[in-house]
Amino acid sequence: MPVGPIIMGYHDSWRERPATGPYATALVATPAYVNLVALSFVRPDLVYRGDLDLSGTGLSYQFSGAVLRDAIALLKRRNPGTRVILSVGALESWRWARFDERALALLVRQIGADGVDMDYEPAMPGCAAGAGGRIGCAVDGNWISYVRRIRAMLPRPYIVSVAGWSVGAYGEGQFAAALPHSPWRGMMLGLLRSPAARLIDLVAICAYDAGPAYDPMTALAAYRHYWKGPLMLGVQVPFKGAGGPFRTPAETEALARRVARWPGAGMMIYSLLEPPDPSVPARAHPTGRALAEAACRGLKGGACPLYP
Repeated sequence: MPVGPIIMGYHDSWRERPATGPYATALVATPAYVNLVALSFVRPDLVYRGDLDLSGTGLSYQFSGAVLRDAIALLKRRNPGTRVILSVGALESWRWARFDERALALLVRQIGADGVDMDYEPAMPGCAAGAGGRIGCAVDGNWISYVRRIRAMLPRPYIVSVAGWSVGAYGEGQFAAALPHSPWRGMMLGLLRSPAARLIDLVAICAYDAGPAYDPMTALAAYRHYWKGPLMLGVQVPFKGAGGPFRTPAETEALARRVARWPGAGMMIYSLLEPPDPSVPARAHPTGRALAEAACRGLKGGACPLYP
């Protein structure tokens, strides 16, 4: 795991520039304060046979797997505290039915990555309150199975991170009335209460795509109630299709200052390369780089070098 306050950034493979060698990639220019880089997105049902051919993996880099491997190695030489993981999933949740943990682990090892980020986003989680108000979801067994399977392939010190739905820790106790109401309320509770939670190293809250009633600090408190390990609070670039809430750099810095008071908490940026869309209703349209700099200032309380 990275040492010190963690800033996690999703690195959009489809936005990376073409390159014939590692020095020409945007990846190697990632500053040291973005010390957990999640390369996105790998398909759960990836096809990978150990030949550094990325074409069946879901990653959309416009260069070879050898260049990606060398870029990861170069980034970690420049920034020894940085860890690079592969983010798996996101949309097309049906692909998880053919999850290939062996191919995923092989890809992680051969490109020199440090682990995985599991981004399971089922279209209908089937969550409901049962006896005593305790939430159970139809997908609880899936989440637990996926975490167990990948951890069996990637033992520690490989990192296993999970992406938590915005309202995934709501629905019970003091968070029973937390807004907004959503079919995904409580979706993470089954996993976080299970023995499989001990196999997880980090939870990243996708604190966006939740509408104006959503309060990220309430979400942080809810997740902390169930998860005592490293916990990242996400902010989102206002790109086309994004749902917000969106924050200016100043608001992101202020939010990060509040997060810094929570032991083991950090920030997450989605995403580092996707450009903001001026047509998206927002008070400002910062890039992921600007949000990363603001998160750094808020978490670390000092000067943060400009993201190139």
